[in-house]
Amino acid sequence: MILELFNMNGYGYYVLSSFLFTLVCFLGLYLITKSQLTKEQNKFNVKFSELNSEQVKEAKKQKIYKEIIATEIYSEI
Repeated sequence: MILELFNMNGYGYYVLSSFLFTLVCFLGLYLITKSQLTKEQNKFNVKFSELNSEQVKEAKKQKIYKEIIATEIYSEI
């Protein structure tokens, strides 16, 4: 019964290998994207730490700063 389900009238190997290939590709894409995001966040943190207090106040007013900080908070969860 179970072997018939996996065999799928002779197409099981193609179907299951396609699902496995897709899963591996999505996992790889996720890991690469997460890695690149972490690198960019680290670059941002280094640049942001080099600013003086006046520049920090000005940067915190900007919309992009708020988006980056929000992204960092969600990525830590």
